[in-house]
Amino acid sequence: MTFLITGGAGYIGAHVVRAMLLAGEKVVVIDDLSTGDESRVPEGVPLVIGSVLDRLTLDETIAQHKITGVVHLAGKKQVGESVEKPLYYYNENVQGLTVLLQAVAAAGIRNFLFSSSASVYGMPDVDLVTEDTPCLPLSPYGETKLAGEWLVRAAGKAHGISTACLRYFNVAGAATPELADTGVFNLVPMVFERYTAGEGARIFGDDYPTPDGTCIRDYIHVEDLADAHVVAARKLAEWGAQGQYQDLTVNIGRGEGVSVREMVELMNAHTGHDLAPVVTPRRPGDPAKVVASADKIAAELGWKAKHDVREMITSAWAGWEANRKGALDPAGR
Repeated sequence: MTFLITGGAGYIGAHVVRAMLLAGEKVVVIDDLSTGDESRVPEGVPLVIGSVLDRLTLDETIAQHKITGVVHLAGKKQVGESVEKPLYYYNENVQGLTVLLQAVAAAGIRNFLFSSSASVYGMPDVDLVTEDTPCLPLSPYGETKLAGEWLVRAAGKAHGISTACLRYFNVAGAATPELADTGVFNLVPMVFERYTAGEGARIFGDDYPTPDGTCIRDYIHVEDLADAHVVAARKLAEWGAQGQYQDLTVNIGRGEGVSVREMVELMNAHTGHDLAPVVTPRRPGDPAKVVASADKIAAELGWKAKHDVREMITSAWAGWEANRKGALDPAGR
């Protein structure tokens, strides 16, 4: 098998590439480097700089490297930006997926794994979110992920492609410092940015109907997430080799909720920061609690998360400090 990893130079994509290589799989990366970093791609792994909207580049890459499976992570993922630029998000995330699936179908590839998101659920009013929980996304970003799932499953059924849609919950941590998340769009790096500025962590709302008044989320270590991709990709390859069409949609989480205040307290303790968090008004659209049920992926693929939130914080902080202090060389190694 040779897998094409779209978006393989990004934070999550680079971890998937690493996990695939450690599992002995061959990979090729395509990334437009709009948010990805070329230094994240290991030496010896082919990197094609291009967009999934470019059908010619896709066809040439698939043919040249004899691609037999695709893991699609490329796309735009900022909720707020998607509200401001819905046309841009639909073009990048839905049209880009359409072009990629056209190339996959034309090449006779029989395995396709799609990076989805818990954002497809919106504001579920349940203790644990199962794959059967109604999908009611609240942003154009979430809509594009749900539309992407529909498209993946429909194309798979029509063209005999085995497919998997992985619904990520809140991703954090790093396998190695150079692969850490350097963006400031998720809770952990957002808090670290405040530390760097000499300020206390910001908490958006402390009046939710939860034990400590702050939002509760399910956090998943990026290494565990990457391992789930390996397991799912291999299952797709198994189905493809058997000549049968199968589709799978699963949550990727730990099945455990941690409040924002609890996360901040853990980050304060680990980093030695003692500034009190700053509570600001709620952000529109933030649900009080979103925690995954991880039972289906355990039953279907035998996968279970191994890392806890302390390991996420410890590894993320090591990466943040290394990047902030310039401890990594220009090649990111």
